[in-house]
Amino acid sequence: MKRQVLTIAALLAVAFSFGLTLGRSNAEEKADETTVYELRTYTTHEGKLPDLHKRFRDHTMQIFARVGMKNVAYWTPEDKENTLVYVLAHKSRKAADESWAAFRNDPAWKKAFAESRKDGPIVMKVEKQFLTATDYSPMK
Repeated sequence: MKRQVLTIAALLAVAFSFGLTLGRSNAEEKADETTVYELRTYTTHEGKLPDLHKRFRDHTMQIFARVGMKNVAYWTPEDKENTLVYVLAHKSRKAADESWAAFRNDPAWKKAFAESRKDGPIVMKVEKQFLTATDYSPMK
């Protein structure tokens, strides 16, 4: 009995790590095939990474969600100081463009952005890439 529980737990762990695909409809799976992921890397000015974390934690992530962006993951690289890397998911490239336009025009974003920069700019450089999963990728 204990062995079965471990096997089921192991299978569930694998399923969860590949995007919770258990019990999903064909329509949901097809919709995911058009998902576009956006990889963004922000380099902050010296000593400003905590300010960027605060802005994301307190404002940015909630606004992203409200305008249609899905927050996937956020990281700070171990070998790069003053860097935030994150991934957003969009229903399509067109949806990404629409969400970014809505984000830039959001009054709450404008206020949070201005307040976070009262002691000077936070972000020095932004890099972005739009990514589409390959047909063999576990994450589609």
